Amino acid sequence: MRKKGLTRRDFLRLAAVSPLAGAFLSGPYSKSQSSKSKVVLIRDKNALEAFKNPDQEVIQKMLDDAVTTLLDVQDPVNAWKTLVKPSDVVGIKSNVWHYIPTPAEVEKAIKKRVMDAGVPEKNIGIDDRGVKRNPVFEKATVLINARPGRTHHWSGMGSCIKNYIMFTPRASAWHGDSCADLGKIWKEYNLREKTKLNILVMLTPLFHGIGPHHYSRKYVWEYRGLVVGKDPVAVDSTGVRILQAKRKQYFGEEKPLQPPPKHIFLADTRHHLGVSDPQRIDLIKLGWKEGILI
Repeated sequence: MRKKGLTRRDFLRLAAVSPLAGAFLSGPYSKSQSSKSKVVLIRDKNALEAFKNPDQEVIQKMLDDAVTTLLDVQDPVNAWKTLVKPSDVVGIKSNVWHYIPTPAEVEKAIKKRVMDAGVPEKNIGIDDRGVKRNPVFEKATVLINARPGRTHHWSGMGSCIKNYIMFTPRASAWHGDSCADLGKIWKEYNLREKTKLNILVMLTPLFHGIGPHHYSRKYVWEYRGLVVGKDPVAVDSTGVRILQAKRKQYFGEEKPLQPPPKHIFLADTRHHLGVSDPQRIDLIKLGWKEGILI
């Protein structure tokens, strides 16, 4: 039987939800599990040496602090040892959109800790569009998911959930209905259990776009943050809240993302991938608080 999509009534109610302001439903309309998902938002004023030029040492410390806090393990290497073991083959799924790619500094910070946990370098791969042909990803037992947060013409938001679209034979096949069923990819392609960590890079997010592949410097700001969690839905839900808050600040009024990033809500309620309701997210904020927005 075909699964019911969001109705007009849903969207009218959805548009009134605060602070998400039209992103997706929460509260009594969410059917996600009652347990909370833990997410760490970390920011550092010194994360960028210049625009789009991250400081490697600061990024490493931000990632370490986020992961140790998330996993409640004091030492970064020991924390990573709970995610990967020496026998694992690890794929680091990045994103190469040339305007705002996954920074090399983030990739290096992840790779360093995976190697510190005992995984040989030959068993670690970093890729985006070539994951289906990459021999490391073909054998991967563990995936680490890292991509920048930004607005997106087809899905509302370029999210950690959406970052796995490259594991499918034809990415465009998932663009229908505002990419509503991206959460299905995680189960259909055996990615859910393999993924041990999701990192939404919010160093210089794009908060507004007009049309496919649009980029404008005036709609990018130096947020200097990372959102880290094991639950991709909770991570993306947090990212949406930040983008929506920035849009309200910039435009002076509520300006919901268009299209609404309903794939995040539906990854929760339809595909049971994680938690989208902010009330069910245990959000821990570390570091620089000025301009945090949420």
